[in-house]
Amino acid sequence: MPPSSDHLYLQRLQRADPDRYFCTLFAPANARGTLALLYLFNNELARAREVASEPLLARIRLQWWREVVEGEAKQHDIATPLSAALKDGVFARADLLALIEAREIEAQGEIPDAAAFFAYARGTAGRLARIAGQILGADSAVIEDLGTAYGVSGILRAVSFLAAQERSLLPGDATPLDKLAAQARTLLDQRPPRMALAAALPAAFARRDLGKPFAPRSLADKFAVLRAALTGRV
Repeated sequence: MPPSSDHLYLQRLQRADPDRYFCTLFAPANARGTLALLYLFNNELARAREVASEPLLARIRLQWWREVVEGEAKQHDIATPLSAALKDGVFARADLLALIEAREIEAQGEIPDAAAFFAYARGTAGRLARIAGQILGADSAVIEDLGTAYGVSGILRAVSFLAAQERSLLPGDATPLDKLAAQARTLLDQRPPRMALAAALPAAFARRDLGKPFAPRSLADKFAVLRAALTGRV
């Protein structure tokens, strides 16, 4: 018997976004495929600027995904099932369009200041976490906060990688990195709804990452997520 589409999405997510893949394993089995498809869509948006040689090409890629979300049929291994899920009401078009809109700043140049930086993190990773929480049955501002903290931690972890590409997602006003990390850390001390805990679990990685130099993922990181899953606290 060929593997199910849910299994294929999870396999692909494991390669594309290992952190969210691991956290998705703590979701109910019947929701994992939907979460994986959502996260794979997000990965496509994140790659728009990463793989583009110039900002205009990134905007073209984002526009392509906007057309998919707005209802244009396109043959693609993520766009095709995403269109079907939108048609079935699994995702709200407005939510996915907002994720695309939040990515536009990556193709527009510099993020001007710390306020815009946190708005960007909230509009991308924060909103993504909130949509994931809705899939699991809870529309939670707490999950959005926790997702925002994870987004900030991811940006800070990627500083040297982006610099090698002559890119930056840091505030243009030179806000110190430790200040950004400290502000993100204030978002972590909240307990998410238990039913949607899997959507918030990436924040367990953020708690370990913020304020520390980049290090590859370790078993200790995964144990931190496991502990959060058992206790309900990230």
